Amino acid sequence: MVEERYDPKTVEQKWQNIWEEKGLFRTGADAAREKFYCLEMFPYPSGKIHMGHVRNYAIGDVIARYKRMQGYNVLHPMGWDAFGMPAENAAIKHGVHPSKWTYENIRYMKGQLGKLGLSYDWDREVTTCSPDYYRWNQWFFIKMMEKGLAYRRSSYVNWCPSCATVLANEQVIDTRCWRCDHAVVQKELEQWFLKITAYAEELLSSCDDLTGWPEKVVVMQRNWIGKSHGAEVDFTINGTDDMIRIFTTRPDTLFGATFLCLSPGHPLSAALVADSEGLEKVTAHYGKVDEKIGLFTGSYAVNPVNQEKIPIYIANFVLMEYGTGAIMSVPAHDQRDFEFAKKYGLPVREVITQSESSVSHVPGAELAEAYEGEGVLVNSGPFSGLASSEAKQQISAWLAEKGRGKKVINYKLRDWGISRQRYWGTPIPVIYCDACGIVPVSEQDLPVILPEDVKFTGTGGSPLLESESFLQVSCPKCGGRARRETDTMDTFVDSSWYFVAYCLGKDNITFSGKSLNPELSYWMPVDQYVGGVEHAVLHLLYSRFFTRVIRDLGITCASEPFTNLLTQGMVIKDGAKMSKSKGNVVDPDYLINRYGSDTSRLFSLFAAPPEKDLEWSDKGVEGAYRFLNRIWAMVQRHQNGLRAAASAGGKTSASDKGRALLKKTHQTIRKVTMDIEKEYHFNTAIAAMMELVNDMSGFEPFEDQDMRVFRFSVENLLLLLCPFTPHIAEELWERIGNGPSISQQPWPAWDENMAADEEVELVIQINGKLRGKLMISAGLPDEQVREIALKDSKIAEAIGQKSIRKVIIIKGRLVNIVIGE
Repeated sequence: MVEERYDPKTVEQKWQNIWEEKGLFRTGADAAREKFYCLEMFPYPSGKIHMGHVRNYAIGDVIARYKRMQGYNVLHPMGWDAFGMPAENAAIKHGVHPSKWTYENIRYMKGQLGKLGLSYDWDREVTTCSPDYYRWNQWFFIKMMEKGLAYRRSSYVNWCPSCATVLANEQVIDTRCWRCDHAVVQKELEQWFLKITAYAEELLSSCDDLTGWPEKVVVMQRNWIGKSHGAEVDFTINGTDDMIRIFTTRPDTLFGATFLCLSPGHPLSAALVADSEGLEKVTAHYGKVDEKIGLFTGSYAVNPVNQEKIPIYIANFVLMEYGTGAIMSVPAHDQRDFEFAKKYGLPVREVITQSESSVSHVPGAELAEAYEGEGVLVNSGPFSGLASSEAKQQISAWLAEKGRGKKVINYKLRDWGISRQRYWGTPIPVIYCDACGIVPVSEQDLPVILPEDVKFTGTGGSPLLESESFLQVSCPKCGGRARRETDTMDTFVDSSWYFVAYCLGKDNITFSGKSLNPELSYWMPVDQYVGGVEHAVLHLLYSRFFTRVIRDLGITCASEPFTNLLTQGMVIKDGAKMSKSKGNVVDPDYLINRYGSDTSRLFSLFAAPPEKDLEWSDKGVEGAYRFLNRIWAMVQRHQNGLRAAASAGGKTSASDKGRALLKKTHQTIRKVTMDIEKEYHFNTAIAAMMELVNDMSGFEPFEDQDMRVFRFSVENLLLLLCPFTPHIAEELWERIGNGPSISQQPWPAWDENMAADEEVELVIQINGKLRGKLMISAGLPDEQVREIALKDSKIAEAIGQKSIRKVIIIKGRLVNIVIGE
């Protein structure tokens, strides 16, 4: 018989068509079955998928297919994070409407994902730029307004002049825009905010429940929320009755405050400063940490603990969004204050020493740097001699008694500014009426749809300002003339609840807030979330916030969106992350067309553990392709015999080599299953399958009973391969006479007796120190294990004439011989 050549393109197209025709991956809620919700972070439709996508989605698909074969009711959806600046930039550059550009990209990328053989339920596909989707962004916003969680205020914002939009703090990288790398400036604007700080304590305390997340990600969440215990202290402005309230985590250093600093946006800043140009200069550098810029107001504050008059400065590093927008500055014990004091010639007074019997420097000598640790108070009046921890309590109590302060808890987390001065985003559903003020759009008028009559110039603010048909509107309250809000929402709003939308399906997204949604009750939370660690703060934190808001609206019981989180590593080539700018990109289309998607999947899963960076290797891709060809040729060579043979069922074999292969097959089932279950170690699972193929390749099944063993091994190899390389597994499963689809078969089980090792390694210790290792038969009684250990020549020599006090044997694999002198 002439062996048929492995043609991945034909095989993969065949099975992708069958899966689609049969709807194998469509799913619905089923109370009688245990669910498993597997989700990879959805992509921005930039035009083409890249190898990072291939790796991410291959990881998720292995998990989904594995759980499906284990009998779970698996939800595995996909969609598009479709709003954002690139579409608007394309409109500016090429004159293509963002909608046309986006949907063309979605169509192409969906085809690419289809070629990868991913087991998605496309009936649940969501596209965030669709009015059917973003109407619910607007509905959630209105509900948050009703609950006081959405509000408008003036704020200094990070402004990118190139993108002409506001950036979140997390989107400013080394003072530059994360999108275009333009220098970011400060600008005061009226902005809409979501009050994420209302959930700060719950978001923080619930980090303890994120046991299925990588610890580094949980730490990043905790640090970003940033809970701190401290005190608010009132300083009087000298010669007035006005007060400046500061927040400090170190009330033990109050006696060391030698000046006060206000944020440029503090309500008192403009009133205290006559030099408006100087104030503008400080404001222009607001929030920048690389350069400390200050302006003396000419006014002084009175320190409540010692009545000392200290100068008041405006400083660019003091943020309105944290604490009170004012700080006391203690240069001896804060490095930032120390550097500011040196620059502006301000006094430095040490009030904390490292211990009661020592000082931090030679008395009278100038400090070289701030001492920021705790210690013992000096130069602190009646509190001198106290340890910092005790002084914090006593000084806070003294302030409270005198009515000059109190203990408080603060968070570094700031409310989420969602206003963006761009077109391609969700319109904020608010109307401004001269008579009625700020009025939310009526729910029956949702969605507020983006207009088509706009021009994209790349200059100025939002293009929506130029659309009269959009801008001019009647007030929902009084019917008078009014105007719409022209800012759109931060695109992180879109991705903060898309996993909820998947549970409902693209044609059934609806919320009422009047009762729990049964689909959400069944599917939520996501059991396994897969994505990049670069989203460890922004997306994950916002999703946790939104899930709680949706819970409190009475729509779902879930508090956390994602039970387990896997953060996959990057794809590296030539020592750097793949990117067009570095010229080291590998086109997935080329890879699939040349080798097939099964090879692409196999390489990306085998080259490194999921959480580690993957180093690209052309040889590695070739190796994966050869491995699949080897399996194909092996099954083809014995196809007739395999079809004719009944499976051995894993029980008996007529020959030694048959028994050996049977054992190896059971061991491989055990190894692959355990490696998948143990933190998704796909690379070692694949290595185990490669070992099995090596043993199978040397097996020539001439006798009927051995052919039955061989068929058993082939069947189980294909079942194990199915989540990793589903197309070739499907084709070979069919070719050996099986049906229906292998994707509908149960995951194989191993027989523990058959999988047991015939030999085990015996570790021998003398007085707890390793002295030797031997291979012995598994399952030997302890007396025999003891005899083998003591008779070993090296062990006998080490014992010599010394007396044996005790021999400890643990599970037949470790012997510890306790000897005397």
